[in-house]
Amino acid sequence: MTTGTFISFEGIDGSGKSTQASMLADHLQRIGYDPVLTREPGGSPGAEEIRALVLQGDPDRWSAETELLLFTAARRDHLERLIQPALAQGKIVICDRFADSTRMYQGLSRGDLRSTVDALHDLMIRREPDLTLLIDMDPTEGLARARSRQGIEERFEDFGTDLQIQMRAGFLDLAQEFSDRFRVIDGARAIDQVARDVTATVIKHLQT
Repeated sequence: MTTGTFISFEGIDGSGKSTQASMLADHLQRIGYDPVLTREPGGSPGAEEIRALVLQGDPDRWSAETELLLFTAARRDHLERLIQPALAQGKIVICDRFADSTRMYQGLSRGDLRSTVDALHDLMIRREPDLTLLIDMDPTEGLARARSRQGIEERFEDFGTDLQIQMRAGFLDLAQEFSDRFRVIDGARAIDQVARDVTATVIKHLQT
């Protein structure tokens, strides 16, 4: 069976990872690849319905434990319906967030649930990205960027700066824990500069 490449983007809210994921997909398409751009939570019809549940509303709408179950359900559907079929066809799947975000948001920042996150992941997902790009930036600047979007999916931004500080530190720790697949990109620069580093990192990975 042909096996594709699974690339994830991670980072705090407002880090620019969604923009970079989209720019990478466009670039890869221009040079002859067949990328699939997707996101989490979401990426499949059922998972998109769960996205609305977890990203909208009052910050205290769900407990961290309930969120974990919802995110895992969304990820399983996404994996079955989009990610695995695309990889089986030899495509490059570019995902805006994956399991590392759950390790942070539910596993670290809102309670000591990391062991539960990992147990559910091992039971229901059993898949890590081949390459994870962490777009790193100052939490205060990231939160300001995120809030300037003035969208409806701001439930996690409403937890404030303290959460973003925890998240950044946690993501950098993950980059060390999973150093074989994580690459840290400085996101506190012009979009095009960040994109050049992202592209160079991905092309190097694809050619090895």
